[in-house]
Amino acid sequence: MVNGEHAALNPDEKELLAGALLGRGLPPEAEEFLHLASETYADSETAERYLRQAQQWAPDHAAVLIGFYRFYFYKGRLKEALEIANRCLEKAARENNMPRDWRRASAQDAVFDRYDEMLPRFFLFTLKGYAYLQMRLGELEESRVAIAKLLELDPTDKIGAKVLLGVLDRIGLEDDA
Repeated sequence: MVNGEHAALNPDEKELLAGALLGRGLPPEAEEFLHLASETYADSETAERYLRQAQQWAPDHAAVLIGFYRFYFYKGRLKEALEIANRCLEKAARENNMPRDWRRASAQDAVFDRYDEMLPRFFLFTLKGYAYLQMRLGELEESRVAIAKLLELDPTDKIGAKVLLGVLDRIGLEDDA
């Protein structure tokens, strides 16, 4: 939606987002509205209106949810981005036949260690976004719990949770120096 927005994403996250945005099952009308939202990103009101129109065509599609998440995140509307992250977590849990509460997820619930499995990756990427947003919103303990869950589900840390943990561990240290 905005130039350079992918800079914060690693290649695997970019691939997941591109796959979701390209679509499996995304109605062409929703895809067109997502494209229009991207083109009008600078005009927040218009872009958000296009996102809502995409949502009318595909209310629970990952591409639409990710579109909203990215829009809110890059506009600095973090609480709204967190609401979308929660919806994405619910969707990912449902589609992976996992417990609704991500805290109850276990490594046996899905194939988290195979990176070609899109649904488990969507869950992990969403939980990573959730953890990051919690950190940005000052909910440090909630962020730490989410990061711990990421490391439990992805012990080889393909998702990059240790980077978030390092940032979380450094919060406040600069002030003490």
